[in-house]
Amino acid sequence: MMDFLEKDFWSNSILDWSIALGAVLLCYIGAKLLLWVTNKFVKKYTEKTKTQLDDILIDMLEEPIAVAITIAGLFWAVSYLTIPDPAVRDFMNKFLTFLLVVDITWMVARTADALIRAYLVPMTEKSESSFDDQLLPIVQKGLKAVIWILGIILALDNMNVDIGAMIAGLGIGGLALALAAQDAVKNIFGGIMIFVDKPFKINDRIQIHGYDGIVEEVGLRSTRVRTLEGRLLTMPNSVFVDNEVINVTSEPTRKVVLSLGLTYDATPEDIEKALTLLNEISERNADIIEPETPKGFTTFGDFSLGITFIYYIQKEADILETQTKMHLDILKTFNENGLEFAFPTQTIYKKEL
Repeated sequence: MMDFLEKDFWSNSILDWSIALGAVLLCYIGAKLLLWVTNKFVKKYTEKTKTQLDDILIDMLEEPIAVAITIAGLFWAVSYLTIPDPAVRDFMNKFLTFLLVVDITWMVARTADALIRAYLVPMTEKSESSFDDQLLPIVQKGLKAVIWILGIILALDNMNVDIGAMIAGLGIGGLALALAAQDAVKNIFGGIMIFVDKPFKINDRIQIHGYDGIVEEVGLRSTRVRTLEGRLLTMPNSVFVDNEVINVTSEPTRKVVLSLGLTYDATPEDIEKALTLLNEISERNADIIEPETPKGFTTFGDFSLGITFIYYIQKEADILETQTKMHLDILKTFNENGLEFAFPTQTIYKKEL
């Protein structure tokens, strides 16, 4: 058995390879054990504390630390094994350092993101201004991008990559990049214009390019709108520069024009009664701005006597819910008073021979 373990394999004995592999596995098992202990015991303790900070730190740090423990095992294995070529040993150490720096960057980025979501987002939601609600997601994404850029630069620097030469190379290809990124620049410009001009804000209902929905998120490159059908629409910000935007929420009221048709059996008194009933229906609904809403006998149609009824819904009210209440009330009230709605009919006169 000892003879087998002492056999040479890539400049190391089987025993040395076994010890190195065992160390890596031990660190990996230790990392898994750390995650289990954290979920089983530590989190139960932090959930009982008054502060939210310890919960955030435990959630955000546990996985990166577990990865760091595994990388530490790889470091030890590389240092334990005999690697004849110094260049190979140096590359492996630098590569593991690269992984460690990336892991630390991941830890810092996710922790910063979690702290912003836990503390700054609730603060912006409580403030009366909507500007911070729009700005915070951009700051959040920008901070995460900066952390990752700095982390990658540091990691590449540890690999002895010439960062200056890379930047110079980017400068040479800058013209081609600029031409390829015209749309991206236009979208970013559109995002800046949204923040400067403020044509709308988060939770506003807008209409643009044939779409109608609620603004959920305004980013530097794109804006997300939830359509009235419930679909999430991601629109490049350049669309808001090139097209007319209708901000429905900014309207002081919501105007509804309703056309009603009574049968030709209706008398003039029935028409007057219908107009009076419409006035009473408006007065009954608290979401209607002006009880004395415009209405009148407007047309002699092909099969109906036309009444036009215009009413205005309060800005804060749910427009669909208010319309439903109004129209159900009209239908019920007209039926109770014997007023019949017209529908397309034909009267055929047959001449007897």
